[in-house]
This record gives sequence, structure tokens and C-alpha cells, in this order.
Amino acid sequence: MRELQLLHFWLFLGIYLAALLGNGLIITAIACDHHLHRPMYFFLLNFSVLDLGSISTTVPKSIANSHWDTKAISYQASLHYGTLLGSRACVHMAAAAWGCGFLNAVLHTASIFSLPLCQGNAVDQFFCEIPQIFKLACSDAYLREVRVLVVSSCFAFGCFVFIVLSYGQIFRAVLRIPSEQRWHKVFSTCLPHLAVVSLFISTVSFAYLKPPSISSPSLDLVVAVLYSVVPPAVNPLIYSMRNHEIKDALRKVMTGCFLDGIKNLLSSA
Repeated sequence: MRELQLLHFWLFLGIYLAALLGNGLIITAIACDHHLHRPMYFFLLNFSVLDLGSISTTVPKSIANSHWDTKAISYQASLHYGTLLGSRACVHMAAAAWGCGFLNAVLHTASIFSLPLCQGNAVDQFFCEIPQIFKLACSDAYLREVRVLVVSSCFAFGCFVFIVLSYGQIFRAVLRIPSEQRWHKVFSTCLPHLAVVSLFISTVSFAYLKPPSISSPSLDLVVAVLYSVVPPAVNPLIYSMRNHEIKDALRKVMTGCFLDGIKNLLSSA
């Protein structure tokens, strides 16, 4: 329905622009303010870049499809990744995260490109999700699906264990802080983090592990939006916009841009 397509266009455009603005401001603030060139903000910058890459992989194409009333995507359309460099310890940790994601994507992409497709060319999803593409296979793709599930589960389980251990250390340290204000501040930051992580992991797990008997196009669409669109849009608010140092850095950047603009206007006049 054209009306629903237009609703989809404006809704996802708004979410995407919010994600671009939030993550873009974080990247700008951390890159421009030397006071934020510390490990914590290095990883926040990595996280913002990752969010931009994640949401830019699927949403712009989906928005364009809704706007132009087309559902076509070229066979050659694929993903592009980048990495950021910093101090040795930070680079090793960031490279591990990027490397795991890249390896996961390469394995799945190679599996899809070598899969003969003959069951039509339409997928019931707003992007080319792997389980949906398996439905278009000419032959039984059971073994490929098992490989995808095993690889994805190993990566997801590793990330989950790392997150749980990290937050366990955080909570252990927080409980030793005598100040109730600090205790409240840290927990008010950590709990929203855990909420977004839990949303992402639970919806991804449900999307890939749910039995076929409860699968439906509308349910698949809702679940895909929850793990591919919502986290990148809300992460800037949860992870960085509540941070006073990030706010101060953004204020300095915006003030500097405003003053530079005035100087340019005066010099040209």
C-alpha cells in the first residue's frame, strides 16, 4: 500500500537522521576535543562509527525503496567496514571487535554468494536478511543454515560472556564506592546500557533461532527493526549524550563553528 510505504519512508527517515545526528556529534566531539582522547572515549567513538555503519547498511536502501516504490536491490550490493587506530592496547581490543564482526560477515556473505537461488527474487524483509535468502535456495539449505547458526551463536555467546563479565566487574567496583550519588550515577548509566544490549541480543536470537511454526512476515519485520534500527538510534542518547564531558566538548565545537562563521562573514564583508 502506497500510504504505508510513505509512512515507512518518513518514520525510518526520521530515525535514521536522528542516528546520524547523534553519532555524528559524538564522533565530532571526541575527535575535536583533546581532553576526550582517552580510552573510554576512544571506544565510544568506535561504537558510534559501528552504529553508523550498522544502520547505514540497511536503512537508506529501505527508505529509497519506499520513496521510489521499488523493491529491487542489485546482486553486487555488499557491506563495507572500516577500523580506527589508536594506542596499542585500545587498538588490540577494537581490532578484536571489528575482526570478529568482519569474519562473521565474510563467512555469511561467502555462503550466500555460493548459494544457487531459484525460488523467486523477493524477500519478506526490508533488507537482505540471511534466513530470508535461504528460502530462495534451489536446494535444501539445511547445512548452510546450521553453519550460519553455529557461527553466529559462537560470536553472540562470546560477546554475551564478555559483556556479562565486564558488567560484573563494574558492579563489583561500584558496590565498593561509599558515595550514594556515585553509586546512583553509575547504575543509572549501566542499566540503560544493559537494556539496549538485552534488546539487541534477545531480538537477534529470536530472529535466527525461532521455530518456523511461529514465523510470519509481519513478525520478522518487527523483530528486524528492533535489532537493526532501534539500537543505533538510541545508543548515542544512552551511551554519550548524558555524559557531561561529551556535552562540554559539543558546546565548544558548536561555539567554535559559530564564531568561525561570523569571522568569515565579517572578512568577506
